[in-house]
Amino acid sequence: MPRACVSISSRGILRPGFIASLLLALLLASLAACSKPPEPAPAVAQEAPRTTGLESIPPADRSKYPGFDDMRGWKNPYFVVRDDGIGFVDLSNREVRILTPEQIPAELASLGYGAWPYGRVVLVTEATPKTPGDTAKAEIRKNRGLLMGTLKELDVAVQEAP
Repeated sequence: MPRACVSISSRGILRPGFIASLLLALLLASLAACSKPPEPAPAVAQEAPRTTGLESIPPADRSKYPGFDDMRGWKNPYFVVRDDGIGFVDLSNREVRILTPEQIPAELASLGYGAWPYGRVVLVTEATPKTPGDTAKAEIRKNRGLLMGTLKELDVAVQEAP
C-alpha cells in the first residue's frame, strides 16, 4: 500500500519539495474556487418588429393590378429610379420628387390607406439618364439597390414596370 502524501522528516519538519507541491495545489484550488463558471452564450435577442405605419395595409393582391399594356392606370405608389436619385411620383399631378432612402418610409406611411388599392405594392421603373454613360448607369444601379433594400425592409412588394 502506498504511503501517505504527507511525509515528515526525521526532524519533524515537512520536506521542501512537499511544501512546494502543497502550495501549488492550494494555489490551483483557490484559483478554481474563485473563477466564475462559464457563462452561457447570450441568446440572440429577438428584436421587436419595427413599426412602419404600413402594417394596416393588406399584402399585395396581383389580381387587382392593371394589365401591363396600360400601366398608366396604376393607382398605388410609384417610384422612378434615376441617376440623380429616387423619384417618387405624385399620382395626383404626376410631379416627381427626389427622395433619399431615409425619406421613403415616412413618405409611404403618410399616404394613407386609400393610396393602396392593390395592397402593399409599389410600381418601380427606371428613367433613361439625361447624360448616358457608365457613371449614370452606375448611379442608377446604386439608387435601385437602395430603393429595393428599403422596400424589402418595409415589407412592400415591387411591381416592375415594363
